[in-house]
Amino acid sequence: MNVLLDTHALLWWLDDNSIMSGKARKAISNPDNLVFVSAASVWEIRIKEALGKITIPKNFQAVLEEQPFEMLAITVDHAHALGMLPMIHRDPFDRMLIAQARIEKLTIITHDGLFKKYHIPVIKA
Repeated sequence: MNVLLDTHALLWWLDDNSIMSGKARKAISNPDNLVFVSAASVWEIRIKEALGKITIPKNFQAVLEEQPFEMLAITVDHAHALGMLPMIHRDPFDRMLIAQARIEKLTIITHDGLFKKYHIPVIKA
């Protein structure tokens, strides 16, 4: 299975936060699964850090690079797919993750219940 981490799922994983579900932990740690982190999530994290909403390690880029994750760039196809999504979810970062999941055929690990309304595979974070 190929999975895409929602931003909060990525942060919970990196923080080893006990709030993350066992099913999500199992999917992320399974060596048979490819786990993707979107550039949209890194962008969102960096914006929230700059606004003082979250604190991340100074070596955040190195921390990410130590993980066995695949980095998923944002493409023009992803942007077009985002434009075709119904306005169920208003968060632009989440909308990009949903578009990427559709285009790349990924299962999203998220705690956000709105993702399911887009009829994409979801594992509850």
